[in-house]
Amino acid sequence: MKLSVWTYEGPPHVGAMRVVTAMQNTHYVLHAPQGDTYADLLFTMIERKNSRPPVTYTTFKARDLGSDTSEIFKKACKDAYDRFKPQALVVGASCTAELIQDDPGGLAEALNLSIPTIPLELPSYQRKENYGASETFYQIVRKLAKKSNKTDQLSCNILGPASLGFRHRDDIIEIKKILNDMGIDINLIAPMGASPEDIQVKTAKAHFNVMLYPEVAETTCRYLEKEFNQPYTKTIPIGIGATKEFIKEISDIFGLKTNNHYSERLRADWWSKSIDSTYFTGKRVYVFGDATHVKSSVKIANEEMGFEVVGLGCYNREFARDIRSLGKELNLDSLITEDYLEVEAEIQRLQPELILGTQMERHIGKRLGIPCAVISAPFHVQDHPARYSPQVGWEGANVIFDTWVHPLVMGLEEHLLHMFREDFEFNDSAGPSHLGGHSNHDININEKRKENINNIEEIIWEKEAELELKKIPFFVRGKARRNTETFAKDKGLNSISTEILYEAKAHYAR
Repeated sequence: MKLSVWTYEGPPHVGAMRVVTAMQNTHYVLHAPQGDTYADLLFTMIERKNSRPPVTYTTFKARDLGSDTSEIFKKACKDAYDRFKPQALVVGASCTAELIQDDPGGLAEALNLSIPTIPLELPSYQRKENYGASETFYQIVRKLAKKSNKTDQLSCNILGPASLGFRHRDDIIEIKKILNDMGIDINLIAPMGASPEDIQVKTAKAHFNVMLYPEVAETTCRYLEKEFNQPYTKTIPIGIGATKEFIKEISDIFGLKTNNHYSERLRADWWSKSIDSTYFTGKRVYVFGDATHVKSSVKIANEEMGFEVVGLGCYNREFARDIRSLGKELNLDSLITEDYLEVEAEIQRLQPELILGTQMERHIGKRLGIPCAVISAPFHVQDHPARYSPQVGWEGANVIFDTWVHPLVMGLEEHLLHMFREDFEFNDSAGPSHLGGHSNHDININEKRKENINNIEEIIWEKEAELELKKIPFFVRGKARRNTETFAKDKGLNSISTEILYEAKAHYAR
């Protein structure tokens, strides 16, 4: 375990909370000292939840260590059972409580409660949050799911959506639209919205599973494939190409007619057919986050947006092999780290024009003056919008397009910024006008520049140069005139030809 100002992942018990909090009629009793209850804030603050997580803490204090802390835990379990009447009780220990070795699973089992008790053994000092979420979901399904006959109509389970997942809430809505349009019923969505009874009764009825987020669902999907003969999808439908592949993957397995279901809702693909797309071609991009969103984002950046990926990495080491393999395909060295300072150093070295990352990379981008679009957890409340904003499917492709384009300088604006970069109003430090950028130059310097321009003696424009000047858009024509006149005056000239106009343009474009 490493203490840090910022962390990409919390300890594994936070991952367990993400799963239990997403479910219905499930309660988590966490053996933890006073102070570890900070995790409540993650759900009420970031996800705008109107109720606290279904978690009971033992909150033992230092003085309690001299007595029997196991009794404190058993009392907390009994009180949670009596008060909340859950369908299942999940029990475990935080990283601090793990050291006193009270065995929450055994203690809960000894209470002989009338509901299933699911013990978690999460190695807090070797593993992290995503592992905790994956293991918790797996243990719940393994404990509760029962064999059953398949539904008459082709159906599936959507597995992986959890609390504090990046746009998971909206992704469910989008993926349901695509599957329903293919004639596939949704049998179960889990863990988000599912109850222990749902998992017990419904899980095995589906013909296959949609693995929406491997970080949470892959272990469970592999178990269900082996135990209940349920194949699972490998393609994560983030991006236009991946959504088409996702539809084809399911169609191939079950012999369905392949078509781009609901593709009429796609608006982002006009970009590749537009002359405006040349403005973004070759933009240098750095990608960092959880493995699933990094892999999807790299593919979208390379194949759908025309960007150049100059670096990539992820923080969850369980998927390091996948990210390193992807890096080799691009002839890039992948950065696998949980240290945001290493990520910042890599971004400084590469100097990309856009960062696709987490909330941490947003902070890094602000410090370095590089635009950033958030593509992955961890995220701030501003990236958990109230509006419908998925990442998967056709609407997800539209959202991604808007999100990535917004931080960049548009083509014409970029050209004009370069042409007039030394102008007191229209310079590099002013930044893109549509992002509300402000010049960092000293006000006195700007005032002096304006005074010098106003004091320029009358300069004669040749007729050809005047006609050429009129070809410049009207909203910057005055700036072009003043800059050209300043350039001519610096050269000791009192007339401007077309050649001088072109020289001035080249000068300000450097």
